[in-house]
Amino acid sequence: MSDIFKKHIAKFAQVTDDEFQHIITFFNTKEAGRKENLLEQGQLCRHHYFVLQGLLRKFYINEKGTEQTTEFAIETWWLTDNYAYENQMDTEFCIQAVEKSTILYITLEKQQKLLEEFPVMERYFRFVYQRAYAAAQKRIKFLFSFSKEEFYFQAVRNHPEFIQRVPQYLIASYLGFTPEYLSEIRKRIS
Repeated sequence: MSDIFKKHIAKFAQVTDDEFQHIITFFNTKEAGRKENLLEQGQLCRHHYFVLQGLLRKFYINEKGTEQTTEFAIETWWLTDNYAYENQMDTEFCIQAVEKSTILYITLEKQQKLLEEFPVMERYFRFVYQRAYAAAQKRIKFLFSFSKEEFYFQAVRNHPEFIQRVPQYLIASYLGFTPEYLSEIRKRIS
């Protein structure tokens, strides 16, 4: 499984096999069961998660008591509450395994030591954060530019793997509408 992480690092930064063997020691591995919460609202956000296998989601409970999904992470994607993690604060989000998942995780303290010992990992994390920021910008643009139906069609077109793997009610939560409304849209397509 660590080969997945090694290949991902190689996309953005060059590390030797010996360096990687030391880099991987900064991380722990966890098997998460389906619907297992890795982080709950109100807890201190201690970890940054890298998905080796499976699917995670980040969500919060809105004022109506409904879960609002804000992000997903599939294989080779990172997920955390960045603000709470960087500031070592309690989070306003939950992170949950949608499927049985295998993840690597790191604490902020270990991540800082990793970056001190292996400055090349600064480059790696810079690219990771840049891509995450670009994805967030695109999602915001879609939210403001498209109707709900167009937003769904964009999601289907750009991320068909999600549509196949993610339960309908979670897709609806991510797109900001009810499962019933999503059903109506899907019926019109068929």
